[in-house]
Parts: sequence; structure tokens; C-alpha cells
Amino acid sequence: MTRALYSLLWLLGMPLVLARLAWRGRRQPGYLFGLRERFGRLSTPPQPCIWLHAVSVGETRAAQPLLNALLVAYPDHHFLITHMTPTGRATGRELFGKEARIYQAWLPYDLPACMRRFLKTVQPACGIVMETEVWPNLMHEANAIGIPMLLANARLSARSAKGYARLGSLARAAFSSFQKIAAQSDADAIRLRALLDPQRIGTVDVIGNIKYDASILPALLALGTEFRLLANDRRVMLAASTREGEEVLLLEAFARHAPAHMLLVLVPRHPQRFDEVAELVRHANLPMQRRSDGLAIAPMTRVWLGDSMGEMAAYYAMADVSLIGGSWLPFGSQNLIESCAAGVPVMVGPHTFNFADAATKAIEAGAARRCADAEEGIVSALALLHDTESRDKMSQAGLTFCRLHGGATMRLMALIDALLAKPKITRGAERP
Repeated sequence: MTRALYSLLWLLGMPLVLARLAWRGRRQPGYLFGLRERFGRLSTPPQPCIWLHAVSVGETRAAQPLLNALLVAYPDHHFLITHMTPTGRATGRELFGKEARIYQAWLPYDLPACMRRFLKTVQPACGIVMETEVWPNLMHEANAIGIPMLLANARLSARSAKGYARLGSLARAAFSSFQKIAAQSDADAIRLRALLDPQRIGTVDVIGNIKYDASILPALLALGTEFRLLANDRRVMLAASTREGEEVLLLEAFARHAPAHMLLVLVPRHPQRFDEVAELVRHANLPMQRRSDGLAIAPMTRVWLGDSMGEMAAYYAMADVSLIGGSWLPFGSQNLIESCAAGVPVMVGPHTFNFADAATKAIEAGAARRCADAEEGIVSALALLHDTESRDKMSQAGLTFCRLHGGATMRLMALIDALLAKPKITRGAERP
């Protein structure tokens, strides 16, 4: 596919894009906030400015150690974070809302004029894209203006690599426009290099995963202690960031195998599903309370529904063992590193392709266990809750695992320092 055809498809599809935005806005009003920004119309941030794109919650949390390091290293700079989802934007406010030098906006739709307007308004000294949010027109316009771009904490599953490969020259040009690509693992680097022009292969460095460097905010640790008190020191099994279809499997297995004194804390990945998941719990005939009620957890309550945003670290702080959502059905898993960093033993299902390297290493380190399905996950978690010695060993293994694999943030900072040290060179890129 050529970029001109890609841009034409965007133009023709805009009515559907806006209709979908309106539909999503009915369930999450945040989607309708700042609509002008989605077309590249925003206020110019103070200069000099470094721009970082973190599409949603996971990428925004991953950016925390990097932004903390940038704030210290570049005290004269301001920072713009762009997102694509209200949950990502809310997470940004939670993590960085008190920092006067950090601003937030939506990333525009990937139309040439929108991206050109956005970049000329922001005038970033460099652009940092978290993980794998690569847009062809964004990269073309950044390259045309001469903005150095870095793909940070890059990961690319085999499934995603095949999808990009089908786009041919469109994907190759987009990925090859990055001055540097900082891959999480050797496997990610191999797949990323396969998408590049041959002369650009050397732009890929393996630096590790900066999610190992993320720290838990003291306020969330304190909140986790409060949650633990609400639970009256009952043993807590956490189903973290569950996805559609997984809750039924986990609830059925929990109802079959868990004794009445055991508490399941169930936290869906997406806030628009809170009410839907509450109905699933009621259908499973398990006594339930909701976090949003703010009440102590009654002794007869079997499921505590985590219907809140920005409190995942607190849920981990209260848990004795976790089952990682997204891994029980083929979603690719959510972030298991958060659980290890909190010293909480991990159960993962068969589908961890989004965190393949971290899952393999956590299992090898003894911090996590692989389970064939949701039922085995519940049974294994229950067994661990009754085995204090094994649970303590896994907890310590998780803390050690995160400590040994840290340091990616400083390696990433070295790449950013090198990019910012180079003068901008305006390239005469052809426009559609």
C-alpha cells in the first residue's frame, strides 16, 4: 500500500471514525473532550519541548520512569504527552498532574494536514513514541520537518509483525523513519529489523524493558494497606486487568474451588465494562461488593469488584497472589511486571505474546507460574495461598527478578541525549 492510498482511505473513512468516536463517547465521555486536538489544533506548549506519545494506560505507566528521568536531566524543557484513550489521559493526570512542566493532549488522526499542523504547533526538540504506536503520516511529517524520532521500549509480537509486513512499503517507510529504535528484547529487535530498510537495521538497539524501573507511588501503597484493612486480613486472590470473556471463566472456577473465606478481587481492564462484569458476578451467585461503595468488605462477600481507575498498584499491594488478565484468552496478556515489582506471586495463562520475554524470564526466575487455563490458574493460586513457604519464595523471586532486569531507563536516556545533541536537519520529503 502507498502512503497516498493510505491517506485517501483515512479521508474516506473519517465519517465512520467520527461516528465511532461519538458511540464510544456515550460510554466514556472523555472521548469527546478536546475534539479539536484530534485534528492537530492545540495550544503551543512552552519551548523547548520534548514530546512523548503514550497511547493508553499501559504505555503511560511505562513512561513514568522515563519522564521522571527527563524532568531531572532537562530542567529547562517542558513535556507534552499525547494519548489516544481517556483512560490513558486519566492515568497521565494521576501520575504527572502535579508537575507544572508536563502537558497533555490527544494525538491527532493520522491525516497529513493534521499531523503537519500538530508538529508545527508543538515544535518538539524530539519525539518519543512508546512501544509500537507507529503511524505512517506522523512519521513522514516528522521526517519532513526534521524532528528526530525515537521508538522507545519497543515490542513487536510475531502476530503484529505479520500484520505490519502485509503493509509492505508503507510500514517499512514508517519504521525506517525513526532515528533510533530501543527494543525490549532480542526477539523484538529481530522482528523490528525485518521491517526496516536494510541500511536502517543498525538503528535498533536492545535496551530491556523500562517497566522494570517503574516505582509504586507511596499514596497507592498506603491505599493498598487501607484495602487490606477493609478485607479484614482475609487471603486475597487478585484477578488483574481482566478482558472480555475471561471473567466468566475465572468466576466459574472460583465458585467451584474456593472456600467461603477466600476473597477474589476482580479488576476489569476497561472501565466501561465495570457494570457488565458486576452482572457476571451476580449471575455466578457470588456475594459481591464494589470498590466504589467505599465500605468495609463483609465476611460473606466473595468478590470485591475493583471498579476504579488508577488504583491497580493498590490492588497489588493488598493481594497475596495474582492472576494476570489477558492471558487466559488470546489477548496477549497485560503487564505481569507490576505484580512482580509488588512482590506478589503471578499466575499467567497460555497467551502471553505481548509480554513473551517478561513472562518467560519471570517463570524461569520462579516469580510466575504458567497455567493451561483459567481453572488451573484458580486451583494453582488457591494451593499457593495455603503454602506460605512457597508463596514467600515466589514473592522474593519477583522482587529480585525486577531488580536484576532494571536499568533500561538509563540506557534509553543515553539514546535521547544523543538525539537531542544532533541539530535538526530539514528533509525535503515529498508530500501527498
